[in-house]
Amino acid sequence: MPSPDPFQPQVQQPLQQEDGRTIIVVQHRLSVWRDELVAWFKTLASAAVYATLIVTFGFQVARVEGLSMAPTLEDQDRLIVNKLIYRLSSPRRGDIVMLYYPVNPDKSFVKRVIAEEGDQVRIQDGRVYVNDVPMADDFVPPEYRSHDDFGPTVIPDGYYFVMGDHRNNSSDSRHWGMVPKKYIIGRVQLRWWPIPTARVF
Repeated sequence: MPSPDPFQPQVQQPLQQEDGRTIIVVQHRLSVWRDELVAWFKTLASAAVYATLIVTFGFQVARVEGLSMAPTLEDQDRLIVNKLIYRLSSPRRGDIVMLYYPVNPDKSFVKRVIAEEGDQVRIQDGRVYVNDVPMADDFVPPEYRSHDDFGPTVIPDGYYFVMGDHRNNSSDSRHWGMVPKKYIIGRVQLRWWPIPTARVF
């Protein structure tokens, strides 16, 4: 049997060449997919970190339960609460705030700040006076008003007097006392649901 001529060019098998190219293409695609998965994972991890930071220090989504803030807020309204603002400033009269219930801090309420530290507050036949000046409360319809009496009392340093806008259907500072500033989670910034009644506060 004659030996192969070393100077004769060898013809590669087309099938082997095709298999080699297929392997290279598959490896390249796997590498691209892996890089994309790593990039997505980094993006999702970053988003989770940012979301945690925002919820912890910046903003929080909340839901109204009950009618104590009606008609300003209705049951099941969805809110955005600004938690950062009171790290930079103090609550002011008229602010709608989310707070921990002083009697049971595992619960949270939404109420309106009526009086700040150092203010004198009294209620006469449902009419609220702050430092002997009648509070402007045209956001409370006549059928939501109460006819109770309270005070006068001076709000101690570091505390706030809060009430619900539904004055005759609200558990608030008239019943369980002042709220320490550390229990005020943040200011209600936005009602985003229901969309037809969405508004900024």
